[in-house]
Amino acid sequence: MQDHKTEFIRFMLSCGALKFGDFTTKSGRKTPYFINTGAYQRGSQMDKLGGFYAQALYATHGKEVDNLFGPAYKGIPLAVSTVMSLNKLFNLDISYTFNRKEAKDHGEGGALVGFDYKDWNPSESCRVVLIEDVTTAGTSVRESLPLIQKGGKAKAIGLVVSVDRMEKGSGERSALQEIREEFGIATTAIASFTDLVAFLETDEGGEYLSRDAGLLSRMRGYREQYGAM
Repeated sequence: MQDHKTEFIRFMLSCGALKFGDFTTKSGRKTPYFINTGAYQRGSQMDKLGGFYAQALYATHGKEVDNLFGPAYKGIPLAVSTVMSLNKLFNLDISYTFNRKEAKDHGEGGALVGFDYKDWNPSESCRVVLIEDVTTAGTSVRESLPLIQKGGKAKAIGLVVSVDRMEKGSGERSALQEIREEFGIATTAIASFTDLVAFLETDEGGEYLSRDAGLLSRMRGYREQYGAM
């Protein structure tokens, strides 16, 4: 496993954003691990998290991106921290946008906050990358794309998430595979379910197995039951 993935897993664990145990997902699945982006609560944590996102994004897109879109609500701080890290780490100063859950009918109005795609002037479309925590059904992506591409001046080219759960979506493919194939956009994850299992198999990960002897078996069973092809 690559060093930056191990570092990211350590970071999630230290912040309480990744936990091992017995949980139930929103879809009702029993899962041996849980990811909660809401556990990042300090400026230092958001600064480091933004760096992980920026590095993953840059590895996929380089400087071929003009805007980051953070779906409300969890995507908003992720987009802000990532756009700041892109500027700091790669000297890439781009805009960011997020949506309101309900369109504003007073003041400047509208559903978008931050850069408004109607103000894009170059002849080429504004290249937008969505920033998410995790994606299990792709719902927020499907809701976000019409907001981004309305008016024809912006085009979604990618999605970056923290962890690829590698689970079946609506069919046999994973949610990221479905998004990639349905919308033709690149999908990138800082780490994956496979990386979590690989971490548990190391001496460092053994600390968690010593507390929960059946954890690795449940992780593998979860993958066998719900893993995408």
